[in-house]
Order: sequence, then C-alpha cells, then structure tokens
Amino acid sequence: QVQLVESGGGLVQAGGSLRLSCAASGRTFSSYAMAWFRQAPGKEREFAAAMSRSGVTTKYADSVKGRFTISRDNAKNTVYLQMNSLKPEDTAVYYCAADDRYAVVRTTPGAYDYWGQGTQVTVFS
Repeated sequence: QVQLVESGGGLVQAGGSLRLSCAASGRTFSSYAMAWFRQAPGKEREFAAAMSRSGVTTKYADSVKGRFTISRDNAKNTVYLQMNSLKPEDTAVYYCAADDRYAVVRTTPGAYDYWGQGTQVTVFS
C-alpha cells in the first residue's frame, strides 16, 4: 500500500499560481501512476492531470491543459501539480491518487485505489 499526503493549497487571486505537492510513503513510489483530481462543492470528482510511473506519459483535462503541469520526483517520492493562470472555476478540493494496476495512465477515479485527504484551493476574482 501507499499513503498519500497533499499540501500546498490555499487562497489565491485569479491569474495567480500555486504548486501542490503530494508526498507518498509505503511501497516503492515508482510503482505507481499518479494523478490529481478535484472536486468542487456539489459536483462530482473530476480528473485534472495524470502521469505514468516513469514520468514519460502525461494526460490533462481540457479545462487545465496549458495552465497546469504535473511532475514527479521519484527520488523524493513526491508528485507535484503546478497551477498557473488560475481561474475562479478552479476552486475545489484537490486530491492526489495512485494506481498500480493499469499499464496505461487512466483518467477515471475508479482506476485509482489510493487517495490523499485533499487540499483546498480557492481562487477569488
């Protein structure tokens, strides 16, 4: 198993930036594809970004493409989400997730077995 702890959320003005971090402990971090999901009040959890075990493959939701960047440091057991040009509609709780079952990077919550507790991101205009 792997345990995930997110950090880096906060309050930011529209157009600003934040970097989220997700620290993993437990099994070998490089065994997991990693992803970020988000959930706004009253809405379903939605995919934001994902990265393969090696870091070679990335996927992004259309809503964040060009503004968000996912990265990982396997030596530090950490995955990051750099968020630039933030918009009020990016306001949500952001969750880190890990998957060790699938060879292909997935974008659905059901593909991920391990989740962090979430970190709040609030963007005001």
